[in-house]
This record gives sequence, C-alpha cells and structure tokens, in this order.
Amino acid sequence: MPQLIFKGISVDQVKNISTPLVEELAELCQCETDNFTLEIVQSTFVFNDREVQGFPFIEVKWFDRGQEIQDQFANIITKHLQSQGIAELEVAFSVFLASAYYLNGHSFE
Repeated sequence: MPQLIFKGISVDQVKNISTPLVEELAELCQCETDNFTLEIVQSTFVFNDREVQGFPFIEVKWFDRGQEIQDQFANIITKHLQSQGIAELEVAFSVFLASAYYLNGHSFE
C-alpha cells in the first residue's frame, strides 16, 4: 500500500521509471507491485511574484517498515529519479498507524 506522491516532477519522468521503480520497491518490501500507488501532483509554484519550477519532492505514505528499509526505499527512489536527469530531490515519509487505516470500514489493526 505504499503511496508515492510526486511534486515538481513531470508525468513523463515518472512514467519512464514507473515499472522498474515499483518492481524494485516491491522486492524490497516483499509485496506485490499492485500494492503501490504513484501520483503526480500538478502544482503551480510561485516565488518572488513569478511562476517557478517546483523542487522535486516525493512523499511516501506507508506503514512503518523500520529505518533500514526506509533508507533503502529512499535510495531506490533517488537513484531512479536521478537517472531522469534530476540532480537533487527530497523524499519524506508519512507513517500510517494500522489502527487509523481502514479498508471497507475495517481497521487494519
């Protein structure tokens, strides 16, 4: 169920890496590739009264898998996006609690 939300990154850049990225992340997390959601947010960024290119930022929403897996997950994302010519990017994790996550009205806890 990891959800990856991309900002400041083009749809084409995400499309280019989507298959190998998800395959590598699924292997790391020991889950199926269809558990992943990739979303590209189309935003307008403004600085000093003008539109500017947004800084590449990826938010990962998931259940905690420990620091070692999280570090590897961030490195995999970074590697794949750098292969698209993105030199610098940020990755941030938001952790869901099983007791606060529901599927069809049933808690994951």
